Amino acid sequence: MAGDAVTVHPVSHATAWIKWGDEIIYTDPIGRASAFEGVPKPTLILLTDVHGDHLSTSTLDAVIGSAALIVPKAVGDMLPANLSSRAKVLANGEKIEQNGFSIEAIPMYNIPEKKDAFHTKGRGNGYVIERDSFRVYVAGDTVDTPEMRALKNIDIALIPMNLPYTMDVEEASRAVLAFAPKKAYPYHYRGPGGLSDVQKFKELVMSANSNIEVVLLNWYPTQ
Repeated sequence: MAGDAVTVHPVSHATAWIKWGDEIIYTDPIGRASAFEGVPKPTLILLTDVHGDHLSTSTLDAVIGSAALIVPKAVGDMLPANLSSRAKVLANGEKIEQNGFSIEAIPMYNIPEKKDAFHTKGRGNGYVIERDSFRVYVAGDTVDTPEMRALKNIDIALIPMNLPYTMDVEEASRAVLAFAPKKAYPYHYRGPGGLSDVQKFKELVMSANSNIEVVLLNWYPTQ
């Protein structure tokens, strides 16, 4: 199968690396360089948003090497010249071919849509990455949106759940049940009240649809 060589590895919170054959994809690399010791060098980096738990120019500068870099415009505008000159900017709904992947930017935002929302529509990107008909969705900071529910044939989905910034486990479970990925990975689940109950999320999803596998990984190794 095309997805046999795709594995998800947490670093912390929204930072992950995905091994996909010979490609190594980083999502939102932040934190100390020591967090990436022993991690393969990236060939592709995806940034989702401007907030500090997604964007660190010092971390990015330390880890980028020769990797391709894809960002939303709001992130590109915040990058120093040495990084912005390398970045490829995607707006919501746009697609790009990069490193043998088709990559589509998916809207990520809060509902109701307000100017003072934590995440306004159009600023940040979730991503669907596809190769050989295998599709991975990195949701970014979002709630249960029509764009998420409209996704089809997702093999792996990384789903956030931390109020008040994204959604609670109940809303996240409803969203996942609506678009039914083959595997759902809770990530980005630490908020002001601590860690979300990802075990409850797993039970809500798998009791309603046993064909969806919920995979729980350790995204907070120091807690």
